[in-house]
Amino acid sequence: MMARRRMDAALLVLFLGHLVTALEVPLDLPQPPTITHQSPKDFIIDPRENIIIHCDAKGKPHPSFSWTRNGTHFDTEKDPNVNMRSHSGTLVVDISREKAEHYEGVYQCTARNKHGTAVSNNVVVRQSRSPLWSKERVKPIVVQEGVSLMLPCRPPAGLPPPIIFWMDNNFQRLPQGKRVSQSLNGDLYFSNVRKEDSRNDYICYARFPHTQTIQQKQPITVRVLNLDAINDTVAAFYNDTDLFSEAPVDERRPIFLIPSGSSSSKMVLRGHILEMECIAEGLPTPEILWSKVSGDLPAMRTSFLHYNKTLRIVNVSESDAGDYRCKARNQLGTVHHTIHVAVKAAPYWISGAPRNLVLAPGENGVLTCRASGTPKPSISWAMNGIPIENSPKDLSRKVEDDTIIFTDVQTGSSAVYQCNVSNDYGYLLSNAFVNVLSEPPRVLTEANKVYQVITNSKALIDCSSFGSPIPKITWFKDSRSSTLDGDPYFVHDNGTLEINVAQAQNSGKYTCAARNSLGIYENHVYLEVKEPTRIVKQPEYKVVQRGRSVVFECKVKHDPSLIPTMTWLKDDGELPDDERLIVDSDSLTITDVTENDAGVYTCIMNTTLDNDSASAELTVVEGTPTPAVVYERPDPPTDLELTDQKKRSVQLTWTPGDEHNSPTQKFLIQYEDSLHHRGQWHNLTEVPGTKTTVHLKLSPHAHYTFRVLALNAEGFSRPSFPSRMYKTDPAAPDENPTGVRGFGTEHNNLVISWTPLTGFQSNGPGLHYKVMWRQKAVDLDWTSVTVANNSQFVVSGTPTFVPYELKVQAVNDHGAGPEPAIAHGYSGEDLPIAAPENVQAVVLNSTLAEIHWDHVPVNLIRGHLKGYKVYYWRKHSLHKHNPDHMEKDILTFSGNHSHGMLPGLHPFSIYSFNVRVYNGKGEGPVSPTQQFKTPEGVPGPPTSLVVTNPNLDSLTLEWSPPREHNGHITGYTLRYQPVNNSNELGPVEELALTANETSVTLPHLKYSTYYKFYLNAKTVTGAGPAISQEAVTIVDEAVASRQVDIATQGWFIGLMCAIALLILILLIICFIQRNKGGKYPVKEKEDAHTDPEFQPMKDDDCTFGEYSDNEDHKPLKGSRTPSNGTVKRDDSDDSLVDYGDGGDGQFNEDGSFIGQYSGKSASRDTAEGHESSEAPSPINAMNSLNSFV
Repeated sequence: MMARRRMDAALLVLFLGHLVTALEVPLDLPQPPTITHQSPKDFIIDPRENIIIHCDAKGKPHPSFSWTRNGTHFDTEKDPNVNMRSHSGTLVVDISREKAEHYEGVYQCTARNKHGTAVSNNVVVRQSRSPLWSKERVKPIVVQEGVSLMLPCRPPAGLPPPIIFWMDNNFQRLPQGKRVSQSLNGDLYFSNVRKEDSRNDYICYARFPHTQTIQQKQPITVRVLNLDAINDTVAAFYNDTDLFSEAPVDERRPIFLIPSGSSSSKMVLRGHILEMECIAEGLPTPEILWSKVSGDLPAMRTSFLHYNKTLRIVNVSESDAGDYRCKARNQLGTVHHTIHVAVKAAPYWISGAPRNLVLAPGENGVLTCRASGTPKPSISWAMNGIPIENSPKDLSRKVEDDTIIFTDVQTGSSAVYQCNVSNDYGYLLSNAFVNVLSEPPRVLTEANKVYQVITNSKALIDCSSFGSPIPKITWFKDSRSSTLDGDPYFVHDNGTLEINVAQAQNSGKYTCAARNSLGIYENHVYLEVKEPTRIVKQPEYKVVQRGRSVVFECKVKHDPSLIPTMTWLKDDGELPDDERLIVDSDSLTITDVTENDAGVYTCIMNTTLDNDSASAELTVVEGTPTPAVVYERPDPPTDLELTDQKKRSVQLTWTPGDEHNSPTQKFLIQYEDSLHHRGQWHNLTEVPGTKTTVHLKLSPHAHYTFRVLALNAEGFSRPSFPSRMYKTDPAAPDENPTGVRGFGTEHNNLVISWTPLTGFQSNGPGLHYKVMWRQKAVDLDWTSVTVANNSQFVVSGTPTFVPYELKVQAVNDHGAGPEPAIAHGYSGEDLPIAAPENVQAVVLNSTLAEIHWDHVPVNLIRGHLKGYKVYYWRKHSLHKHNPDHMEKDILTFSGNHSHGMLPGLHPFSIYSFNVRVYNGKGEGPVSPTQQFKTPEGVPGPPTSLVVTNPNLDSLTLEWSPPREHNGHITGYTLRYQPVNNSNELGPVEELALTANETSVTLPHLKYSTYYKFYLNAKTVTGAGPAISQEAVTIVDEAVASRQVDIATQGWFIGLMCAIALLILILLIICFIQRNKGGKYPVKEKEDAHTDPEFQPMKDDDCTFGEYSDNEDHKPLKGSRTPSNGTVKRDDSDDSLVDYGDGGDGQFNEDGSFIGQYSGKSASRDTAEGHESSEAPSPINAMNSLNSFV
């Protein structure tokens, strides 16, 4: 037996690698289910929302799901309220048709595929509850000043338990402190009461967090009286009052109100929160002190609440068990209470839950389920959800308490094992699969990933891999001369390569190789070790007068490949948003300093990998009074000095001139190059007015002289005296010519051109150019030639229009410039040698055709394709009368087109056309000429329309056929209509005429009438535009002589004047009669008539009634008339019956009226305006309460 145990122990050591490393199986490989998301074990639901019980799992193939409820199968398909989400086991329960409490119970999800079965925790689903407070009558409390008092809360038991707080009628929290505080169960304790504690609104509130509802207890009235006041008022309260402490109250030593006695005990679970409280009464108010009898309180996990009356310890461990002592003391004495704390533990993992196991056929492995708890938990195993003792026997599997040992596993042994650890206080359920696979290695880390670290920091390079058997990881660097093993490299069990202190020489390419018996897989990554960011010149302490300027410098050195970001802080906060604070790349300038600018300024330089910071303090002092200020331009700077002289840089320092009371804003540095541009000054750079030093970058082969100008608000100063000359040594060019291009001027040449360098850019004497070219995709070697004093070179004898790669490099006596970039060009073009093929036309309508052709091959275009040209011309009309038309039109289609539209064609015509391709040189040969016919269209207007032989009632029209027939003329349409003296058109008459007619006589016309005529021709396509003409029939002279203008006759004029005079007399009589009949005022009419009537005008005497029916029915003064014309009753007749649909008002439980105005009330609102007011809402009150909790 001992030998067997030693063998098992050895197996455990051998299998340690499988225990330590949990492999993540890629989802494209076969694997049993793994539950990835599930609802909590204790799941409290909101009864107002749908129930969602989560269960998600992964596996290959994707698992199917089933559920049990209260230990039996739950058929979700038979319950119409339950829906299972697709590709998931998550249940969604619709509670709109069934109460949520119907679905309370214990649920468990099962996920299975052909490789195994995984099960979820037992999910206990319970509905949250917020029961109402029990009805009770709370009696007022009268208490003597100085005694202790407890106000009970006793909230209803909710799920989860409610949060308790005390407030007054105005929803304000009641003040609490050492003397008055709330206990853990919600009761309110007074160590001693005072007169100011008297009030009638001690209200206990309970907030239920799941439903977000708040319940309140009936208000409690407390009156605090001294002994004399009690004697005077006890009779009034005797029958309905609780009376405490009839004897006088003196100062007294503390006594515990809770807990009672000298000791008590408390049990808490490991990992939970331990809360103990001691509340004492006494006068003066006692203070509470806590200690642990058998050791010290855990400082990091301990806090004191409720004015030291509650001791709280979070994340309780077994070491927190023992005796705790609370002590209450005042000037008169001390009292102690001891609380014995026992710590129990629900099961918890010692070394983590069992891990998935991936084994190759023939390998060994171990599943371990190691857990602890108080009391000690029991452990049981299951396979695919079935107790392991009931599962099929497997000789390769052996169960020993908390361990399953697998030896020589074979394909087909994959399964999911469940470990259940439980005691009196809970359980742990974990799924772990054993997946038997044969799989060559693969590296899961992203290929060619770049890792960046700072010098002297730790570098971790990942090589996440998978394979079965488990791959062995080896690392190589650059040339792969040897594996990376040993200082400074360390390879972790998961394949990660660690370099504890990375240096610049560690940068490079790293190769991770994963090997097993089935193959090898390599992955390449890169490590870049960067220089650290350091502040080399820190800001310095400054003392500055108010109104002056100050500069904090913060110069940084960083890795050039990292982009730095400078941030400034003031007193560890953001800089004020003030334009006086100017942040530069390496400085902070504050102009016109004020007292508020004093403080500590910190510059922080951040990169993507590291940062550095430095701080300095600014002190602001008062400036001395100054006389009247005169502002002028600054004096020129002086004492120009060149230091730190290098080949390509120099430091220029100067002394500022007098600012003349206007601060210098900036300095302008200029230079003269006497070698190339003598006498010409050029701007080089600008620096802020607070700087007197600048580092200048220079070009080689130049004779520099510098000068400085200062600028303030008044303008620039005069230039300073020039500095001494500084000559830079010649060097090879720093740059190459730009604008390199290649083109041809002849069909057999290539012109290479470029923009030459200036003398300043040449960097030295003997500037010339190395011109290089080669035919693209043909030549491997470059042909080169040296060119001086020119900006182009012609290569002769080239093939026609072939691509070339070009380079132009600048060279001088001191060397060549950098490797030039490759430009692209083409040799010269020639005319295309081919015409488009498959040319054809598609006639779309009588005036539009679409031409199609095939693209000309690129090699036959012999140049840059510019487009295609379509030449087309009208040969002749299909009408026999029209001659040939040979004028050619051209349409150009730019680009690589294969079709185009020909608009504006003549109908009923024959057209010829051809197509040519063209390039930058010209047009290619002509395609074979094709023809197409346009169909008939509508004809043009007749050539002429003439009126002849006008008579009294007839006339003759003559016309000529259209010039453009556009088809066969099928006839004419004549329309005509009379026009009267006011140019109004009369009815239209229409006459259809045959094609061979050229005249028509219109009989039966009206004599002396103006007519308008319209004539158009027709083809089978339709009618063309009309030609119009106008004419008048001849006037009969006899009739005309009898026609007299009646308006000019004397008798007619006299008659009209008499009628006008008679109308005026009638109006005057009516006006007089109206004044005689209207002597009664409106008010008397209202007194005489209870219901006013509308009276029409009296026909007999031309008088008008007081109210006309022709008016707008405006209401009488003092009356109300609704829109339906009825008169509304007086305001005194209003009643609740006027509101609501059926006349019954609606009231809630407290008698508040909650009905909505409707019916008659709608008209009341219209007539009387909207004058409603809103009563205080209990919802608003609840929202107010929520803001305190």
